[in-house]
Amino acid sequence: MAMHFAFVSIPAHGHVNPTLPLVAELVRRGHRVTYFTSPDFEQRIRNAGADFHASGGSWLASFPALGPGQRAQAHLMLPIMNRVFEDLRSSFPALVDRLRQDPPDAVCFDAMTLSGSMAAEKIGAPAIALMPTYATNEHFSLRSLMPAPPPGGADEMAKVGMAMGRLVAEFAAEQGVRTPRMFDGPPAPFNIVFLPREFQPMGETFDDRFRFVGPSIGGRDNDGDWVRGGTGPLLFISLGTTPLNRRPDFFRMCVDAFAGTDWDVAMAIGEQTSPAELGTAPPNVRIRPFFPQVQVLREAEVFITHAGMNSTMEALYFAVPMLAVPQQPEQAATARRLEELGLGRRLAAEDVTPEALRDGVDALRADAQIRRNVAAMSEIVRSAGGAAAAAEAIEAHVRHGAGRFGTVG
Repeated sequence: MAMHFAFVSIPAHGHVNPTLPLVAELVRRGHRVTYFTSPDFEQRIRNAGADFHASGGSWLASFPALGPGQRAQAHLMLPIMNRVFEDLRSSFPALVDRLRQDPPDAVCFDAMTLSGSMAAEKIGAPAIALMPTYATNEHFSLRSLMPAPPPGGADEMAKVGMAMGRLVAEFAAEQGVRTPRMFDGPPAPFNIVFLPREFQPMGETFDDRFRFVGPSIGGRDNDGDWVRGGTGPLLFISLGTTPLNRRPDFFRMCVDAFAGTDWDVAMAIGEQTSPAELGTAPPNVRIRPFFPQVQVLREAEVFITHAGMNSTMEALYFAVPMLAVPQQPEQAATARRLEELGLGRRLAAEDVTPEALRDGVDALRADAQIRRNVAAMSEIVRSAGGAAAAAEAIEAHVRHGAGRFGTVG
């Protein structure tokens, strides 16, 4: 029986991209998918086979770029949180109206999307959370991995969090629905997690409300053209797509670290950094705003990464050891997880030097145990099921007992 699924996501590559193979798989199985997010992602969503509906703005671009070792500060975060809330208030009625006009069999929403669970409850549809990073239950929360705020900053950041929580709770009450859950338990009665259980901290505590499916790589080979330029071992360098990661200083150090070595370097610097800021590139270092990451990782020996979860999962899929240089708290948590599991090494952003980068990469290349660990995790990642497992789980949940909007926890 063909079904209709509505997807709702925040406007961020790290949240939309993991869902697109799932969308394509559902469409391949004969289902219909409508997808709600910002217009930045329209073409990618249509390419996956879904109908696109603009919902929400590109508020992520308003986040301030942080330098090495910097953390978000309350006076910077408060206006951004206000913008997120105003976006919710302005876009939610249209989202609900559209869903009522074309009722879905389930609403599949990114776990960080405030509107998703509220819209599902508002129209009485089953709610399914999509989690591109660590899952949360009664035993584990992503909050537990976050570093303590700097001295004097804890109270101010707590006030920002409380203010935002109060606004969202008041809005949910106005709408006659429950306040969305993000960090204090499962966000939905059923949750799809895009990483393997073995990578999830306290993975053994997660019950059948969670389906750990790992990443899906299908379709990403068409992200752009790329041909190997050199003959040496391939080193891939990228800090991801978010504007938060504008780091010309870091990329200059990478050029200094690997110029004239036997490494064949592909370095993605994003759209926020100009190649002119990095000086003349040596022959063994190719610099572009973006590389087709899956194609490059398929051949890479080592990956210098910010340790975003998408990049981490893709590297593990292709058994590539990582030198993690995290830029944000969640990435720092993943960098620690990589070290705990023996899958790579981490380097604090404030400790980055050309020598540290070169030494870290050379050590990873020579570390046979890390390579064995990464190969073993690659088998786990590949066997987790990916988009096909996620689609099967969603079909089964909706067909056999999802009911309407269920209870959480």
